[in-house]
Amino acid sequence: MDLKSAWLATRQWVPFSLRTMAYGTVSLTLGPLTPQRSASLWAMRRWCQASARGLDIEIQASGLENVPPGVFVYSSNHQSVLDILVLGAVLPGDFKWAAKRSLMKIPFLGWHLKLAGHVPVDRTVGSRAAVEAIARFEQVLRNGKPLLVFPEGTRSEDGVLRQFKNGGFYAAVRAGVPVVPVALDGTHLLMKKGAIDTGDGTMRVVRVRVGAPIAVRPDGREGARVNDLRDRTHAAVSELLRSIGGRVEAPAGAAAASEPPAGGVQTEQAPG
Repeated sequence: MDLKSAWLATRQWVPFSLRTMAYGTVSLTLGPLTPQRSASLWAMRRWCQASARGLDIEIQASGLENVPPGVFVYSSNHQSVLDILVLGAVLPGDFKWAAKRSLMKIPFLGWHLKLAGHVPVDRTVGSRAAVEAIARFEQVLRNGKPLLVFPEGTRSEDGVLRQFKNGGFYAAVRAGVPVVPVALDGTHLLMKKGAIDTGDGTMRVVRVRVGAPIAVRPDGREGARVNDLRDRTHAAVSELLRSIGGRVEAPAGAAAASEPPAGGVQTEQAPG
């Protein structure tokens, strides 16, 4: 690591860490004392917004009027570890997302994730881990909270939208709630995998667009309803992504349809 990179990383991440400690303390101390842990939600939102500014990110969001009241699943494409920070700054609702179980042990950040009810997931390959994760997703929805999933399953290093996996759509079908498609573009240019900073201090634009809710098909076998919901959501996210300048992978034919039913656990590393 050269001197310039070290300076950029220090300039960005030292304030980020201090901000995380400050807002984490608010969440941990006041969250349990407020109805529905509203202080924790406030701290999360302010942390995301302040951190975006601190990392020189300008967020342009549109379509927020499409977000329905009540319980639903946000389904977003995934370009960077910064996506949670960006979406947390603009998406309404006390939504929960899946985070690696190891993140729950990180001081302040992990403590907040656990307190606020985000979903711990083991990134273990296998049907048992997938089934357990889907059950946790369902529980979030049945507890009356929106859920955020990244159905590509991992970050896209080049920003191109990939095919979707099924996990979050099983939860939506079983809970009988709609899916709200979300597209974001630009975060893959800010911090690629392995990078230690987000750039040279120039403000960069990230665009977020929210589409209309997509209802679960009311009849038919569960697997067919899941595939139908997944495919309609992918088409919606594709259209939204193209409308804000993003790119979409060419269809993979029958590859997605042949996916095992319980596949597609989505986890996310929160920033930091």
